[in-house]
Amino acid sequence: MFIMPKKENGTEEKGKMETETVISSQDSLTPSDTVHEISDKVMTGKADYSKTKMFTLAIAAGAFIAFGAQVSLTVMTGDSNMGWGFTKLIGAMTFATGLMLVTLTGAELFTGNVMMTFAVLEKKISLMKLLRSWTVVYIANFVGSILVAALVYFAGMGHNGGDAVGVTAMQTALGKLNLSFVEAFCRGILCNWLVCLAIFMASTSKRVIGKIFAIFFPIMTFVASGYEHSIANMFFIPNGILMKHFPTIVAASGLTPDQLAVMTWKNFFVHNLIPVTLGNIVGAFVFVVLLFWTAYLREERRQQH
Repeated sequence: MFIMPKKENGTEEKGKMETETVISSQDSLTPSDTVHEISDKVMTGKADYSKTKMFTLAIAAGAFIAFGAQVSLTVMTGDSNMGWGFTKLIGAMTFATGLMLVTLTGAELFTGNVMMTFAVLEKKISLMKLLRSWTVVYIANFVGSILVAALVYFAGMGHNGGDAVGVTAMQTALGKLNLSFVEAFCRGILCNWLVCLAIFMASTSKRVIGKIFAIFFPIMTFVASGYEHSIANMFFIPNGILMKHFPTIVAASGLTPDQLAVMTWKNFFVHNLIPVTLGNIVGAFVFVVLLFWTAYLREERRQQH
């Protein structure tokens, strides 16, 4: 920590103020500066990535979110005297690892890239560049998620805990597939509102530990609350569907034939992924991008004129 020497002749207070300024400038950006950083540099830079770089980093992001999802399923498995809510909390805390991996490695995550609309509103990137990025990243996130789901399946991870992890995976997938369109859409809004706030707050910090804490609490909140994340569901639901291929896990799950019939790839896309993705876009654009763009960038432009 930088400490100013004690001043004489009434200048001690000035020294204190200088110390606070130095520490503050080292630790974090102001909200206004963060919006400018995201709009002017971060998102415009992402839009200019080559398709190869974009696709590769997005595969990584899909895999990282899947890692967080798998460990979350694992720690929520088994009998617990802590109660349903506390069990969800533990699962949420571990899931946050996924976004930490994404943020600290520079991986490309579709839900975070909705904030590229900052740069679109500022006319720094075109709508075509935005759609190009979204398309490439979304598909590659799916590839990364499915890759981990396949590895988990072939590694037999569902048999952990006497097939209990596989049962948890199936029950989780079924719960997501039983949501109505409106429920999935609204949970998607709530989810990416918090996810993009996590990314926004992480962007304010110049220190790794600050980024980690900024990510941890909003992600914990969204997962523990039961909101829906499109990229996480690219792992959660296929993982549950794949568990149907293990007879012992199916038997242990106690699910009826009608319930098992709900767990299909078609239902995954139609009844969950589409409404959740739309909700994720709305949540980020309306409640993070539009809100902060109006408060900072648009307001500053008005003041300048």
